[in-house]
Amino acid sequence: MSDTFKALVLEAADKAPSIHIKELNTTDLPEGEVLVRVSHSGLNYKDGMILKGLGRLVRHYPHVPGIDFAGTVEASSDPRYKPGDAVVLTGWRVGEAHWGGYAQKARVKADWLVPLPEGLTAKQAMAVGTAGFTAMLAVQALEDHRLSPEDGEVLVTGASGGVGSVAISLLGRLGYSVAAVTGRPDNADYLKSLGATTIVPREELAGAPDKPLLSERWAGCVDAVGGDMLAHVLAEMRYGSSVAACGLAGGPGLNTTVLPFLLRGVKLLGIDSVMCDHDTRVLAWERLTGLLDASRLDAMTTEIRLEDLPDYAEKILMGQVRGRAVVVMD
Repeated sequence: MSDTFKALVLEAADKAPSIHIKELNTTDLPEGEVLVRVSHSGLNYKDGMILKGLGRLVRHYPHVPGIDFAGTVEASSDPRYKPGDAVVLTGWRVGEAHWGGYAQKARVKADWLVPLPEGLTAKQAMAVGTAGFTAMLAVQALEDHRLSPEDGEVLVTGASGGVGSVAISLLGRLGYSVAAVTGRPDNADYLKSLGATTIVPREELAGAPDKPLLSERWAGCVDAVGGDMLAHVLAEMRYGSSVAACGLAGGPGLNTTVLPFLLRGVKLLGIDSVMCDHDTRVLAWERLTGLLDASRLDAMTTEIRLEDLPDYAEKILMGQVRGRAVVVMD
């Protein structure tokens, strides 16, 4: 195996970091017990922010971004992994505080890896990626708080994005009626193909509610947007229902009141896919493997290369990436 490999490298600049495709050596990689030959990575909203230098997510340069990846172990000093093992990584601030998956090789801590589930290819794992893994955690959290298909419609905000697309597919496979929020009418057929039963125009929920409580509509919600849309959704949740909050594309602020929580018993469930424990990850990946429809996964996936990432970073921040973009390394 060659010690050199191709990587996307960010270097410090006055405003946004400069982006370069470079040849690196394994000696350039940070410390870790496992060296992985990366075959696929993904593009997530956070990746877009990092590539554009937003939010001060990266503090040290040069830096290799990419918050998730799948590949094959090349070398390991940890007995849990041996050369040839297929693995997947999401979270742990990889691609942010630690060099990530936008390279043909990565060296990481063994604790951060999960064996690639049987029946799932590396490409499929990254078609799921951080976004889909987060969607699975959100759906599980709603079910843990007693959501069931007979309760009524489940709302998915940011429906055309990675989290939303996988959430719709999962909920549809589980028998739920799914209402998908989108600002692009041309995405309606795509969302229905994933399992959405109702299309909700974004403008219906875009602004903060004009009253603390509105008519009850939703039995549950996977929210990937936050901001004023989340405030609006909270005012429309049914009695005893829950919202799984897992994104902030609409901003980190939340201008709401306590009335949905006090008068309707609404629960706001925070979903963290970055630092959750290993056992939770394994169970989520196993369930994802059992629930995902390969044809639906293919329908929501676009293959891109390292060289395409600067352009796609712009697109994902502007809400112009539908489904999942998978970065193919070789």
